[in-house]
Amino acid sequence: MQVIITALGPDHRGLADPIIHYVTGEGANIAEIQMYDRDTASQFAMMLRIHMESESLEILKRSLTEIGTVKGLGVRVWSPDMNHDRPRIAICVSHQSESARVLLKNIREETIAADPRMIISNHQTCKQLSVDFDVPWHCIGDSHGNPDDDAFVALLDQEQIDYIVLARYMRILPASTCWAFAGGRIMNLHHGLLPSFPGMRPYHDAYRDNMLVYGATCHFIVPELDAGNQIIYQSTFEVPAGTSLSKIIEQGQKENEPHCLLEGVRRVLERKVQLHFHRVIATTR
Repeated sequence: MQVIITALGPDHRGLADPIIHYVTGEGANIAEIQMYDRDTASQFAMMLRIHMESESLEILKRSLTEIGTVKGLGVRVWSPDMNHDRPRIAICVSHQSESARVLLKNIREETIAADPRMIISNHQTCKQLSVDFDVPWHCIGDSHGNPDDDAFVALLDQEQIDYIVLARYMRILPASTCWAFAGGRIMNLHHGLLPSFPGMRPYHDAYRDNMLVYGATCHFIVPELDAGNQIIYQSTFEVPAGTSLSKIIEQGQKENEPHCLLEGVRRVLERKVQLHFHRVIATTR
């Protein structure tokens, strides 16, 4: 089975070796390793993707947790095979609810196999989603929408979330969160075509450039490289010349963005694609 191990904590010597030596000593094959170690940040982070026998998973968790305790590291051990029938997901929103609503509707209708454990937001704007779909609601933002990132991670750990879906969650995740759930566990919906139109106002930027084709991008979030290059799926729509910006945004938010997110999430949950060394690759199963 495939297992992803992440380790995060204050930087000092001798952090990587105990973890690597343990997993290789247990006969695991290391398929991918990434590390972050910068003196200026005084932060250590590591992600390992390994292949091992499924019977050893619980032993692996206990042993690596013990190593993490000794070394002052937060260690997470996760496998996409654990809840492969109905992965546990957290859906994160800010002000726009359309895409999250379509995703939840498809889950309820069982066209997508997932277990939505919570909706997380930095505002109260979309709280009706929780009522309509009977999914627990957690607002982690203050009066200005600034999120409590520690509370965010604590909620994900508490519910043992498999995948995090950022459905127009308009806050940048800190690097520590990206590392904690590295390995293709965080998906983001960007309301523009990447890489041409990044940023917070892609509709406005494309409109300024007199574009007639608009789109959305579903991509993986990766540590230190949240540029949307890890594209899972993109969808586009054309507009006639002279279409107003408000009409373009309305069509994008109500029709195109939900479709893009839905298809992107479907491809990941059905294990059709995965993230490998910052590249999205087709999965052979």
